[in-house]
Amino acid sequence: MSSVIADTRFSVLDRSRTREGHTNAEALRDTVRLARELEGLGYHRFWVSEHHGVPGVAGSAPTVLAAAVASATERIRVGTGGVMLPNHQPLVVAEQFGVLESLFPGRVDMGLGRSVGFTDGVRRALGRDKDVADDFAGQLEELLGWFLGTSPTRVHARPAEGLTVPPFVLAMGEGAAIAARAGLPMVIGDLRGREKMQRGIDHYRTHFRPSPWAREPYVVISGTIAVAATPDEARRLLIPEAWSMAYSRTHGTFPPLPPAERVESLTMTAKERGFYEAGLAGHIAGTEEQVAHELQAVLKETGAQEVLVTTSTYDREALLDSYRGLARITSG
Repeated sequence: MSSVIADTRFSVLDRSRTREGHTNAEALRDTVRLARELEGLGYHRFWVSEHHGVPGVAGSAPTVLAAAVASATERIRVGTGGVMLPNHQPLVVAEQFGVLESLFPGRVDMGLGRSVGFTDGVRRALGRDKDVADDFAGQLEELLGWFLGTSPTRVHARPAEGLTVPPFVLAMGEGAAIAARAGLPMVIGDLRGREKMQRGIDHYRTHFRPSPWAREPYVVISGTIAVAATPDEARRLLIPEAWSMAYSRTHGTFPPLPPAERVESLTMTAKERGFYEAGLAGHIAGTEEQVAHELQAVLKETGAQEVLVTTSTYDREALLDSYRGLARITSG
């Protein structure tokens, strides 16, 4: 194993993807089960996500799911990738993470994003306009103020005030600049757009201002990594997600993950085929040797301190095998 891989932390974001023929409840239990397995494999963090009104994602309440994950594990850090701050009142978010940190001290991360609802209908249901994300920097400052006890309201966030819950900014669009100004660790993706990702990292490092939360820049790169015995088997892991993305781009709704063999038997339109092939391209996928080689290259390029793996697929056992393979690469 190369020294650059040995010096890097590896973590996982599981989006509780639903699968054809399986329930939302199964997807959530699969997430908790996966966290237990990954703790045993030595992964550093396990994060869960926030989506609303999406047929293909069961994870709509990340702090609730994070509590379940933390309860089922003992050592692995647990957090969110992320809580979409524009959807919530910062005080309530602070209180939720204060409760998590009080119950699971020293293990909780607060990953924060600036996305609003996936569709107009979801945004209306949340009572949020599309432009609410424009004040993400202000919302972030207010949230952190609840932990520091600096709110001008004279209200105190219980039990958050005085606790230290490490915040991370999910860098989408302006996120890198916001993370730099706030002096916070940054999560940036994805691995398919290396040039854009590198520009965000360079801007972040150049403009980073030390803060009570981080003295130096901390970069987490995120994306899909698939490890299997052969390149073809690794590619099959990518097929369900690639098709779901292609379907969402052509039909306006993000469906549950289908089995790879069903996707391979489909007759696609030219537009669907284009999105599907694009969805298969650019990820880190292959044998352990191939993945190790590509990981070494991207880590040297980016100088990232951590990799957050975001792989989703229909076959959960094959997914776990992929994480086992990656663990062998990263542990030597």
